[in-house]
Amino acid sequence: MSSIVFNGSYITSKNTGIGVVSRDLVESLNAQNITTLIPEDIGVKGDIYIPNNLAPGQGSISHFRRLYWLQKVVPKIMNNLNAQYFLSPLLEAPLFTNVKSIVLAHDLIPLRYPSISFLTLYHLIYIPLVLKQSKLILCNSISTANDLHSFYNVPRNKLLPIKLGFNNKKYYPLNKNRKKFFLIIGRHNPHKNLERVIRAFSFAKINDYKLIFVGSYDKRYTPKLLEIIDDLNIRHLCEWKGWINDEEKLLLLNQCQALIIASLWEGFGLPALEAMACGTPVIASERGALPEVIGDYGYLINPLDIHSIASAMNAIVNDKKCFEKALNEGPRRAASFNWVDTARLIEKIIQEME
Repeated sequence: MSSIVFNGSYITSKNTGIGVVSRDLVESLNAQNITTLIPEDIGVKGDIYIPNNLAPGQGSISHFRRLYWLQKVVPKIMNNLNAQYFLSPLLEAPLFTNVKSIVLAHDLIPLRYPSISFLTLYHLIYIPLVLKQSKLILCNSISTANDLHSFYNVPRNKLLPIKLGFNNKKYYPLNKNRKKFFLIIGRHNPHKNLERVIRAFSFAKINDYKLIFVGSYDKRYTPKLLEIIDDLNIRHLCEWKGWINDEEKLLLLNQCQALIIASLWEGFGLPALEAMACGTPVIASERGALPEVIGDYGYLINPLDIHSIASAMNAIVNDKKCFEKALNEGPRRAASFNWVDTARLIEKIIQEME
């Protein structure tokens, strides 16, 4: 099989989102054919080449520095290694070179919900160039593949939806007693729809329950959410946590009444998959890729309707049998999202491209 350089620039000691996907995917690929490339300091002090195991970097890297590294440093490294393919777990790759890139697309949130920011320009200018140059675009869902075709007019034969996975050694049922709180995991950006979740929780009038938010404080959005909570007089029923490790997340997923992921759009929805693996009920948006992930498991809601969200909360509170059903069905459905299967599929695709 061809030798592959894997873009490990998002892998850190405190992974979230793409960092988790990057780490779990590369650990499932055949180590004999993979060189994982983690920039130590964007080529200034040197880069970390890891052919057989994984050593996370210390922290995240700015977009500008990473794009410079991809353009100026990675092609030289690939040439030195005589590598044939550059495999990237996101839509980033060297441009205007002879590097053969295979990239993984996650979502187009900055285009669906644009703002005046670097990320919007990044999706309008840089991403189209990556999509045009890449040999193949792997998509984390059919929904994302449809978006790439609609927004960027990428030919269908260049798009391949694949199933992502989760770490089944880190997320599984603990058979814990359920506590009186609903769990929300993720950023506080507007498309995450937390304002409506908060209003729905207040409307549901289940005041002996709590909302626990796991996600970093964002000075752009979090203050407004806190104002809403104060206006509704439910500050005492809301708990805010920052980044948590895998052990803490496992415990919270096994203790909560349900995970709420009521986003206006998700390209995939990894927390929903992790919750299913723990046998935890999921209240999920009917928009985007979440229906692909949970299927007929859990509670699909209209994310624009607080009554729909509140109704799902009350349904779980009033139906204790839902936990038994979730425990029976959740881990079984989650098992169909397997990183080893995904890795073997990617390796097979690359082999057939030779």
